[in-house]
Amino acid sequence: MNDLSPLLPAAGSADALRTAPHNAEAEAGLLGAILVNNEAFYRVVDFLEPQHFYLAVHQKIYAGISELIRGGKVATPITVKTRFGAEEMIGEMSVPAYLLRLHGDATSIINVLDYASLVYELALRRMLIGIGEDMVNSAYDMVGDVAAGAQIETAEKQLFSLAEKGRSEQGFIGFGTALEDAIQMATAAFQRDGHLSGLATYFKNLDGRMGGLQKSDLIILAGRPAMGKTSLATNIAYNIAKHWRGGVGPNNEIETEAGGIVGFFSLEMSSEQLATRILAEQSGISSSKIRRGDIKSHEFEQVVMASQEMHAIPLYIDQTGGLSVAQLAARARRLKRQKGLDFLIVDYLQLLQGSSRRSSENRVQEITEITTGLKALAKELDVPVMALSQLSRQVESREDKRPQLADLRESGSIEQDADVVLFVFREEYYLQNKEPKPNTEEHLAWQEDMDRVHGLAEVIIGKQRHGPTGTAKLTFEAELTRFGDHIEDDHVPEHF
Repeated sequence: MNDLSPLLPAAGSADALRTAPHNAEAEAGLLGAILVNNEAFYRVVDFLEPQHFYLAVHQKIYAGISELIRGGKVATPITVKTRFGAEEMIGEMSVPAYLLRLHGDATSIINVLDYASLVYELALRRMLIGIGEDMVNSAYDMVGDVAAGAQIETAEKQLFSLAEKGRSEQGFIGFGTALEDAIQMATAAFQRDGHLSGLATYFKNLDGRMGGLQKSDLIILAGRPAMGKTSLATNIAYNIAKHWRGGVGPNNEIETEAGGIVGFFSLEMSSEQLATRILAEQSGISSSKIRRGDIKSHEFEQVVMASQEMHAIPLYIDQTGGLSVAQLAARARRLKRQKGLDFLIVDYLQLLQGSSRRSSENRVQEITEITTGLKALAKELDVPVMALSQLSRQVESREDKRPQLADLRESGSIEQDADVVLFVFREEYYLQNKEPKPNTEEHLAWQEDMDRVHGLAEVIIGKQRHGPTGTAKLTFEAELTRFGDHIEDDHVPEHF
């Protein structure tokens, strides 16, 4: 193998005492193998880039090889040398001599992937050192008006990005492999309670139409104010967390057997308000009575018992307002790393912020960045992400106030990026505001309509990549903001 010492820091210099991790011989062997057989390039190009080489000359040689092969040409010592100046030297050798030496000392084609993996691994270590140095330097140089938390979030994002490098870039896989994954998913659904392919919401009508919440899906839950979209989200979050069963796997990772670990970003309500709402749902005592303390002793016992049951469920709430999509992603990654994560809720979409550059352009482009970021996060964490969204006021101007996809605010990007779009609709809310004068025929007809829709809610599936659209009926107790399964009259057992 080549004597590469002229290319490294001189012995006795400060840099030589502690150089960054690298293996010059592995780099040289890899480059030589590619020069001998250009087919080797296609085995490493998916993950190896010029900056992953430590020596600058090797970076330049690999970049030249890459440019030639991508251009449909052959990379040899003769063609690669044209990327260098006529008088350029590599250590004490001329460029042609060095390239011929690489070619002559080339390792077997069999070792290419091993050498490339080693070069890549060492590059990751150097990046890790760089992140550490940046952290130290920025902590020393920080000006007074910059929060330390911002530096922590930046460092976390860099570290998680480094940890995930290369995982999503697997390239093409054979159809047989994809088919095996599909069969495994179907087998798991067949064996799971309810025969669902995804995470159960524990609302039978909804799960029956959706097959549960699918991993890596972005689910938009939208509705006009007072329809109950936050209530439905909290109901689903609690149901999933309540049914969680699992443990720590052999790699010290949290493994879920049933239910799920839930993260809830409450950008509008405080964690206390959210907890009070869930406490009301589970205890059967309205949140307004709990807040006022207007409860009897037996009702207080119900509240205490419900809180004891809820205390240990894996539901984690982040109440920070004004988060950017990048900050939200960093916190979600941290939660998955520390506690585990199976389902993520964002309440609500329009309260998130994009980058400052996008914000200065226009709101539609900012929403596009946010929905794209949430979809990417769902795929990265491999969990369903549910984002709540507002609807435009044009719903109110129609006779039939059932929402449609066009009613989504900035609907272009939301509709495009979402895998599933759900609308919450309660006809009772609109009817009760149209009460005619008492003791009239109109009032009798109105009362019949009110009786028909009292306590009913519709979850309209406006879009679903994995199945049909349609409507799932649920019950809704307004005082407790609690949804439940709706049973049709013809399915109610006879009373004896």
